[in-house]
Amino acid sequence: MPTDTHRAIEAVWRIEAARLIAGLTRLVRDIGVAEELAQDALVAALEQWPVTGVPDNPGAWLMTTAKRRAIDQIRRAETYKRKVAEVGRELTESSPDIGTLVAEDDGIGDDLLRLVFVACHPVLSTEARAALTLRLLGGLTTDEIARAFLVPEPTVAQRIVRAKKTLAGAQVPFEVPQGEELAARLASVLEVVYLIFNEGYSATAGDDWMRPELCQDAMRLGRILARLAPREPEVHGLVALMEIQASRSAARTGPGGEPILLAEQNRARWDRWLIRHGLAALERAESLAGDAPGPYVLQAAIAGCHARARRFEDTDWVRIAALYERLAAATPSPVVELNRAMALAMA
Repeated sequence: MPTDTHRAIEAVWRIEAARLIAGLTRLVRDIGVAEELAQDALVAALEQWPVTGVPDNPGAWLMTTAKRRAIDQIRRAETYKRKVAEVGRELTESSPDIGTLVAEDDGIGDDLLRLVFVACHPVLSTEARAALTLRLLGGLTTDEIARAFLVPEPTVAQRIVRAKKTLAGAQVPFEVPQGEELAARLASVLEVVYLIFNEGYSATAGDDWMRPELCQDAMRLGRILARLAPREPEVHGLVALMEIQASRSAARTGPGGEPILLAEQNRARWDRWLIRHGLAALERAESLAGDAPGPYVLQAAIAGCHARARRFEDTDWVRIAALYERLAAATPSPVVELNRAMALAMA
């Protein structure tokens, strides 16, 4: 039976896992090895904390324990290389300098951002990116991810293993892309986060129309991204879009689980806290985007029009139609055109 200490360890792990893996990846330059080291630190905590108690700074304890093991691994690798050199073989790879690595203990936020970009690298399939992101950034177990996407656990495990091998084989650098590459890579990151949210908001598999836990995970990832990249309008736009959409969750289904259309929803059941936060994120996004809002900012602005209307008939359809026109220019699609036509008809 779980004790208070075990529950505390579980909570600490959920909070600290991503930071831990990110910091260790900077040290060992391999996501798979970093995750193994983090898991070793978790096992050490499960062994020691029930006896010694939870330390005052559990995150620092886990990081220190994992780094010591990482440094032991690096030293063993260096010893092996020295022995190889002694028998006359040429060393072809350079090793990280331990002194430098130990001294590098800052930049956790930057490490997390690097980890996001690596987990969502275009070299991976969309399914693999989503699974790896939930595992590394969301702190979900393989079983939890499998249950969330309603696929067998071995399928998710294989996706994650193959993703790590692909990243290692492609020698994907542990860095945030710069210049023109940044926009394309950021779009890939946001796509994965929104995919996770949509899978929760309008489930494509299973008996339930919604899976709120996936929405919560996606919003948490979005807020992390917003803290890590505070000057990116599309990041705030995505956070706003998810929060405003999620605010309607309780009103989207009836007592029997049947869907309720937007026009017929009881708006008193909308989550006003999420709406306030979503509109605040939208305001930040629009101020950063200026005259060139991206697709997420535009979609959030449309969602904001609905959120501000106390009654369906109060909806500002003229503004919504104008926003759809800009969205159609940015990302043309039959769905956007259909929504624009409906907004024009309502205006």
